Amino acid sequence: QMQLVESGGGLVQPGGSLRLSCTASGSIFSIYVMGWYRQAPGKQRELVASITAGGSTNYADSAKGRFTISRDNAKKTVLLQMNSLKPEDTAVYYCNGNGHLWGRGTQVTVSS
Repeated sequence: QMQLVESGGGLVQPGGSLRLSCTASGSIFSIYVMGWYRQAPGKQRELVASITAGGSTNYADSAKGRFTISRDNAKKTVLLQMNSLKPEDTAVYYCNGNGHLWGRGTQVTVSS
């Protein structure tokens, strides 16, 4: 069973940037669709961005133009570069593998 571990969250001011990282264990990472989701207090978990094994990407409208998802299959890592952060981006961000595997999440707080 592949396991996912997120890192890179923290407190940032509006307009700032953060880079989230998700590292996977296991040998089948390269064939998985990987994604980043987020859940704000009182709200449902929502997709932020996803990337296929071949590198095709998909973004939520709220992330387009500000966030970039990428992956390194050799390092079994998927990254989420987040720029121009807004207070409404505050949430716990979760790494997802192939729709059914989840990391424990990392907190992102955007506040002045």
